Amino acid sequence: MLLYILLGLAAIIVVILIAAAMKPNTVHYERSAVINASPEKILPHITDFHKWMPWSPWEKLDPNMKREYMGAAQGVGAKYGWSGNGKAGEGTMEILAASSSDVKIDLRFVRPFKSDCITHFQFTPHGNGTQVHWTMDGPNLFMGKVFGLFMNMDKMIGKDFEIGLAGLKRVAEQ
Repeated sequence: MLLYILLGLAAIIVVILIAAAMKPNTVHYERSAVINASPEKILPHITDFHKWMPWSPWEKLDPNMKREYMGAAQGVGAKYGWSGNGKAGEGTMEILAASSSDVKIDLRFVRPFKSDCITHFQFTPHGNGTQVHWTMDGPNLFMGKVFGLFMNMDKMIGKDFEIGLAGLKRVAEQ
């Protein structure tokens, strides 16, 4: 009987590993919102990492999170590092490009999973405001593939993007 249980568990594990191996090698997450402000008014809240605290959904995950600001004060070359609890994790961000139509950020996670992603904030005129389109692209590592079998990562990360965009809207429209 124990042998059949072990064989059954082994079969389940093999099915999970095969299903994970068949998942895409890259991930793409995106959300957008209309903010009643010009790109010039929104831009400083993104290109200055010191200004992320009021709107970023991840800044509130750990009240004791350690933060380090490096490089330029804002814009291209600005760097930000964080280290926090299990929810906040650890990583760095660096602004690679910034204009009135787009901000490109190199996002490197160290924990809970090592991963390097590119994040974009794109600005498009929309009536009297701006549509802000937030995307993140990166590799889908094997552990991410396995995790994705049990969790809807787009829904999970998308929710964070939606909270962040609502916060960005709040601070940019003040």
